[in-house]
Amino acid sequence: MTNKTDRIIIFDTTLRDGEQCPGATLNIDEKLVIAKQLARLGVDIIEAGFAFASPGDFEAVSKIAKIVGTENGPVICSLARAIKADIEAAAEALKPAVNARIHTFISTSDIHLEYQLRKSRAEVLAIAEEMVAYAKSFMTDVEFSPMDAARSDPEFLYQVLERAIAAGATTVNIPDTVGYTTPSEFGAIIKGIIENVPNIDQAIISVHGHNDLGLAVANFLEAVKNGARQLECTINGIGERAGNASLEELVMALHVRRQYFNPYLGRPEESQEPLTNIDTRQIYKTSRLVSNLTGMLVQPNKAIVGANAFAHESGIHQDGVLKNKLTYEIMDAQLIGLTDNQIVLGKHSGRNAFRTRLKELGFELSDTELNKAFVRFKEVADKKKDISDWDLEAIVNDEIQQAPDLFRVELVQVSCGSNARPTATVTLRTPDGEELTDAAIGTGPVDAVYKAINRVVNVPNELIEFSVQSVTGGIDAIGEVTIRLRYESKVFSGHAANTDIIVASAQAYVNALNRLYSALQRQEKPEEVSAQKV
Repeated sequence: MTNKTDRIIIFDTTLRDGEQCPGATLNIDEKLVIAKQLARLGVDIIEAGFAFASPGDFEAVSKIAKIVGTENGPVICSLARAIKADIEAAAEALKPAVNARIHTFISTSDIHLEYQLRKSRAEVLAIAEEMVAYAKSFMTDVEFSPMDAARSDPEFLYQVLERAIAAGATTVNIPDTVGYTTPSEFGAIIKGIIENVPNIDQAIISVHGHNDLGLAVANFLEAVKNGARQLECTINGIGERAGNASLEELVMALHVRRQYFNPYLGRPEESQEPLTNIDTRQIYKTSRLVSNLTGMLVQPNKAIVGANAFAHESGIHQDGVLKNKLTYEIMDAQLIGLTDNQIVLGKHSGRNAFRTRLKELGFELSDTELNKAFVRFKEVADKKKDISDWDLEAIVNDEIQQAPDLFRVELVQVSCGSNARPTATVTLRTPDGEELTDAAIGTGPVDAVYKAINRVVNVPNELIEFSVQSVTGGIDAIGEVTIRLRYESKVFSGHAANTDIIVASAQAYVNALNRLYSALQRQEKPEEVSAQKV
């Protein structure tokens, strides 16, 4: 594959850079669930983690490589500093994958060289060349990133890229590590590389960028116009600081504006061929999955996947949309897998009908998972007359994608009112199977529930975020609760959905406490990798 490819390669780094977002830590099983969905979404490359960072990251990369990195699956990638030990760990973790890539990097900006690496330009040149060649000795697919490329001296950047390609890099990634550039500047960087790196035709140009100035997606689209053919992005744009370029925004911009971008990829302007391999109908489901598992809520006005993205309140807008959707909508909500369908399922529906509808929605469940979800569906069907696809999604996500089932909520009972002190009684089943009950008084019913739970679990923590949102409209709507709590320097998230918001609050809290308790049980203190991240 050369830099003249007429399509855009989607490199998803949700499980690597996205997980670096504070509070978004995922366990191995959760990473695997997301990786499977990314494969269904159709991403070309999954950056599964930073294998050398910790035993947990190594295991996650290895497990994803084995289960998702099949012959017809995506390329599985691991990040590695330009250090032999990092590259060796990446190569070992990636062994099970049919198609694998090592992504190695080193800083090239003068500010990073002086204050972080404390190395000269000559030393960096030599290291880049040597480590790319070393990575190449393990596999044919090697990506090289000059970290902080957007703030690097262009002439030095050209030299580093030329050496890296000569050493075997098949992709060279240009990171705007601190989200500093503007679209015209970023486009000029890509153009300069094509014009000044003699062997650039032997590699794909990739881009990676952060959203500190809110320009990441715009920067990437300008890079595409100037010759970039791989985009490194994350679901919902999650990532360090202000996050990364958003996959769904990039993909849909390229899809909706195909006629504009076609000529830049050497296609006829009128061509209707997709510019990426992404199955856009999987976008919304993937967004919700990542939001639920990371505890990172999607803002209502977020482009493409926000709750308000296809909502209209203005009378003029409503009138136009009712007459013709194209008056105020540039894309069909169904294109991203968002539907308003009400399913004809209720408390008398059978397991087969339930399984069939879930399959239509894109859920592939094992028999055990289906049984758990079906029991929960029956419970909800007894309380709700109309069950929507969104309700089904919430049920499945809540039942299947859970934290370790250590403590379990058996009973929640609250007493509150305008002239009463909020009081809660909770019963939890402990990991040993014992049922423990306690009660507490709080400033409100949820506070009282959490204080009672803390008395039972007895694990120090600080609640730092509590949010509630309705899955659907109506007074009988399923409510989703997401909470985040801190223990020492680590943040743990919890998520639950229920028609009773107090019960959902208790389950979400116990969900997060189970993650914390599980981490304490492991008593794992992995080696921390220096904060060198692309």
